[in-house]
Amino acid sequence: MKLKSPLKVKTIAELIGGKIIGKTDLLISKISGIEDSEPGDLSFFYLSKYAHFLDSCKATCLIVPENIDTVPQENQVFIAVKNPYYEFYRVLKYVESLQPKKSSFIHKTAIIGENARIHKSAYIGPYCVIGDNCTIAENVVLHSNVVLYDDVSIGSGSELHSSVVCYLGTVIGKNCLVQAGAVIGSDGFGFIENPDSSYEKIPQLGNVVIEDDVEIGANTTIDCALIGSTVIEKGCKIDNLVQIAHNVRIGENTGIAAQAGISGSSKIGKRNRLAGQSGIAGHISTADDVVLYAQSGIGKSIEEKGIYFGTPARERLKAFKIEAIINNLPDLYKEFLELRKKI
Repeated sequence: MKLKSPLKVKTIAELIGGKIIGKTDLLISKISGIEDSEPGDLSFFYLSKYAHFLDSCKATCLIVPENIDTVPQENQVFIAVKNPYYEFYRVLKYVESLQPKKSSFIHKTAIIGENARIHKSAYIGPYCVIGDNCTIAENVVLHSNVVLYDDVSIGSGSELHSSVVCYLGTVIGKNCLVQAGAVIGSDGFGFIENPDSSYEKIPQLGNVVIEDDVEIGANTTIDCALIGSTVIEKGCKIDNLVQIAHNVRIGENTGIAAQAGISGSSKIGKRNRLAGQSGIAGHISTADDVVLYAQSGIGKSIEEKGIYFGTPARERLKAFKIEAIINNLPDLYKEFLELRKKI
């Protein structure tokens, strides 16, 4: 990531409260990872497994742990801090704050419906479509090709990237971030099967409610409720390519990784962590503080907090023991055959 204007090492050290080891007059023009850094770059080191990169690292400045026993190379400087990863994050936040903000603009190609209320500080990008009776609060940013059906509400400070679609009646709270291509409020998978095995569609008449400080990843889909609302509570972070079905409720500050799927009418507790490709069956619930490892599946409700793994998901240590036994089955079967011959 190239910076618009170079940063002084001294400025970075003051920002994160770090101790400079080496030259103080160097400038930083780019931010990079330690393994592919170049002169003029800022990077960081915090895990021992990356120690082998230190000798070959070309970065001008490295944020490092306080107890590091390596010295900077020539024309290189260290900034020593207690938690390099966290302080690197603070630098990224600072750099982000320097970027120009979009505001107070409606592109001439945007289509605005009747009775739409758009705050004067909002930014509406090219080819956006805003339906009737929509409400867009202060400092909202809609990038190009965002489509809002009728009666959509977007809270202050929220940002929707290109090609996001919000269906009828979607409510998005304050300071939310929706990545490109996400679809919010599409119909749930609801059909009545006829005696001849054909299907009739059940009208999906509810909406989606996204509370404050939620992030939704690219190409994620959140279905509207059959009736009532599909609800994503405040602080949730949802990755790319996640499917959330109708009438689901996701508890606050839950994190969901890519390709996870949650079936209809399930209730996910607060502070859950659902790893990639995990799956939740319909009409079940999880307790607060549940962690589900990658590719695990839940077929019945989880009533106690903890870490779970496998399909069906079991408490982690129990699941690992079962996996160990399964891995030993070929040898056990061979021993069984030998014993059967002797008998």
